[in-house]
Amino acid sequence: MNTIKVVIAGPRGRMGKEAVYLTGRTEGIELVAVLDHKNSGMTLNQIDGFSAYNVPIYTDIEKCFTTEKPDVLIDLTTPEYGMHHAKTALNHGVRPVVGTTGFTNENLKELEKLCEDTGLGCIIAPNFAIGAVLMMKFSKLAAKYFQDVEIMEMHHDQKLDAPSGTAVKTAELIAEVRESKKQGHPNEKETISGARGANFDGMRIHSTRLPGLIAHQQVMFGAEGESLIIRHDSFNRVSFMSGVKFAVEEVLKVNVLVYGLENLMD
Repeated sequence: MNTIKVVIAGPRGRMGKEAVYLTGRTEGIELVAVLDHKNSGMTLNQIDGFSAYNVPIYTDIEKCFTTEKPDVLIDLTTPEYGMHHAKTALNHGVRPVVGTTGFTNENLKELEKLCEDTGLGCIIAPNFAIGAVLMMKFSKLAAKYFQDVEIMEMHHDQKLDAPSGTAVKTAELIAEVRESKKQGHPNEKETISGARGANFDGMRIHSTRLPGLIAHQQVMFGAEGESLIIRHDSFNRVSFMSGVKFAVEEVLKVNVLVYGLENLMD
């Protein structure tokens, strides 16, 4: 197998740091550079925690791609930077793997068109944990038989978007097989606004933000006399790295935009 040359955007973040460590222990994946908003001209091994990684730090993404000529960009930044980075990567012949949530439908359509124009693949993954992807797939299967469902997602208190990208993606998958339905009592009234959570096609999505949490979600189905709960918990960010590795390998095999790892899993 040929070595896959990767650039990581956001190496000092909690996810980015784990992605850097992933490249160090994974045969066939080589880290050639990182993108950061500061420390230009330095090498990564000059930063605490990265002594084993003697690769250049760039603040200029175009210079990075032109100089290093990577195969794949792993972006673990923010939706605004992630969108810019993904577009720039595709225009430079680099395939993006993006773990940032918060992309709009317009963003996805633009990337889809760019993939079509360039003939390159791009993977946007709301969640890289393989267990979380299976949780979404199992929820879609269950929704064929249970029409009443609520989604509860729980994350650390530094997460910026609510609901999470995983919760939204789960609701979208369920909506593909579930007949649109308003749940609860027809005359239900919130005595405190927002008490019933966000409304997605009649389903409810609830977001919790607390220190000590990482990433957790449960999908609760209810029917006469029974309930079914499908839950996934990530207790640390290493749990996401198996999905990052999978996406880096798979993005080289596709020439379209793939939104969600579940589309690549049998």
